Amino acid sequence: MTSDISIVWLGTIASLLAGLASGVGALGVFLVRTLTHKLQDGMLASAAGVMLAASFFSLLLPGLEYGEQITGETWTAALIVIFGLLSGAAALYFVHQKLPHQHFELGREGSDASYIRGIWLFIVAITLHNFPEGMAVGVGFAGGDVNNGYVLATGIGLQNIPEGLAVAFSLLAINYSRIKAFSIALMTGLAEPLGGLFGATLVWLAEPIMPWTLGFAAGAMLFIISNEIIPETHHRQWKIMSTFCLMGGFAVMMFLDATLG
Repeated sequence: MTSDISIVWLGTIASLLAGLASGVGALGVFLVRTLTHKLQDGMLASAAGVMLAASFFSLLLPGLEYGEQITGETWTAALIVIFGLLSGAAALYFVHQKLPHQHFELGREGSDASYIRGIWLFIVAITLHNFPEGMAVGVGFAGGDVNNGYVLATGIGLQNIPEGLAVAFSLLAINYSRIKAFSIALMTGLAEPLGGLFGATLVWLAEPIMPWTLGFAAGAMLFIISNEIIPETHHRQWKIMSTFCLMGGFAVMMFLDATLG
C-alpha cells in the first residue's frame, strides 16, 4: 500500500466528483416537468443495485484479500471484515435512531408545515447517507488498488444521479424555484468529499485496520440499501420492475468492476 498522501487527496477529489453527480441528476428539474412514481422507483432501484455490487466487489472482496495478506489466515480475515460490516450497519442504525428521518413521498402539493418538515428530513437523510458513501470511495483509493477507488467513485456517482433528481423535485413540490431546488440538491452531495477525506486518511494512517474499514464502509452501504432504498421502491405496484432495475444496476456495476477494476 502506498503511503503517499496524494492518494488521500485523490480519494477526496474522486468522492467530490461522485458527490457532484447529485447536481447532474438535479438538472432534470429543467428538463422534466414531473417525476412519476414509476420513474422514481426504477431509478432508485437501479441505484441500489449499483451500491449492492460496489459493496461486494469493491469493498468486501478486497477487504477479505487484504485481511488475509495481513493476518495470513482466511478465517481471521473473514472475522475482521464481518466485524467491520456489522459495525458499519450498527453505526448507520444509531444515526437513524438519533436523528429524525422520513422517506420521500411524491404526489403531495402545497406548503403545509408537516409536509415541509418531512421534505427537509428527507434531504437531511440523503446528505447523511452521502458521508459513508464518500468514505467508501476514500477507503477504496487508500486501500492499495486505486482501480477499486475509480470503480467505487463511478458507481456511487451513478447512484447519486437519481437521488439528486428526487431531492430537486421534492423541493419543487413545496414551491422552491428550479434554481434553488437544483442548488440545494447539488449541495447534498458535498458530504461525500468529507467522507472521502475521512476514509482515505483513516486507512493511510493505520494500514492494519484497512480490512475492518472496508467492511465498515460496506456495512453502512448495505444498511442504506436494505433499510431505505429497497423498501422505498417496493411499497407501490412496481415491485417486479424495481427488482429487475436493481438487477440491472448490479450487472452494470459488476461489468464496470470487471473491466476497470
